Amino acid sequence: MQSVLPAHVSARPPALPGRPAAGPGTRGDRRVHVLLIKLSSLGDIVHTLPAVEDATRQGITFDWVIEEGFASAPGLHRGVRRVIPAALRRWRGSVLRSLGEARAFRRALRRERYGLALDAQGLLKSAVVGRWSRSGDYAGFDRASARESAAAALYTRRIPVSRTDHAVDRMRALFAAALGYECPVGEPAFGLEHGGQTKNTCVLVHGTTWDTKHWPDRFWTAIAARAVAAGMTPVLPWLTEAERVRAEAVAARVEGARVALPLPLGEVIPMLGEASAVVGVDTGLSHLAAALGRPTLVVYGPVGYTNLTLPTILRG
Repeated sequence: MQSVLPAHVSARPPALPGRPAAGPGTRGDRRVHVLLIKLSSLGDIVHTLPAVEDATRQGITFDWVIEEGFASAPGLHRGVRRVIPAALRRWRGSVLRSLGEARAFRRALRRERYGLALDAQGLLKSAVVGRWSRSGDYAGFDRASARESAAAALYTRRIPVSRTDHAVDRMRALFAAALGYECPVGEPAFGLEHGGQTKNTCVLVHGTTWDTKHWPDRFWTAIAARAVAAGMTPVLPWLTEAERVRAEAVAARVEGARVALPLPLGEVIPMLGEASAVVGVDTGLSHLAAALGRPTLVVYGPVGYTNLTLPTILRG
């Protein structure tokens, strides 16, 4: 696992077999190191990982700018050399008190000169972050493709990407166009390394910030009971007070179910990676479990089919 904000050490990845000296991952004989801006949310971060894996196979490495609450996720990928946590959400609440921290963040961005800065978020705030770096080449979505069209004005290269494609496919197309290699086809690889042993647990990801995505408590009780009957221990993680109440209610009704302690993302990741199965609503942890290669069942709420962002392993 990569550490958060270590002192950066420039390291050249081994040459790929049969790879010429110059190509999409190089500028002459120097490997391209990219500043990637993808701040949030957890599901969007997971959907960016296959594009990072594609580029890593081309010999490209990344420093990843991400909201501090999600900083544990990118470091699981071998192509991410440095994770640069941002606190834009928190800084908005106390601008004056956060000035020193914001300046330190900007210095971290400017620590080295990148071959490319790539905004994979497509928001005005993410576009501004990339502008703070020392990269002369700055790529992102064009006006028609970005979530906020004004962001495109800040890039030196603007890339058209279909808005109707799956999020994973959009990211893979953006990275390939920005970095100059042919976009791979076929099933994506997420490239995550969690290194844990599989345990006989079934993690129930019942929490979500969207009320329309919640599943009735009685169904979680039924799933927990079936997991116990199958010889597994149901584990219910939680973050908010409402999620804690729900988890404890399910555990009280199903002997053998366990309520997890409130854990930061860095400790939830191994919980998911070591599970025998994961059942969850449409939220970032469910997508992360699928990316970690766990057998994952996602329950979708009342959204139109065209608005679904399925875990990639469930597509097709």
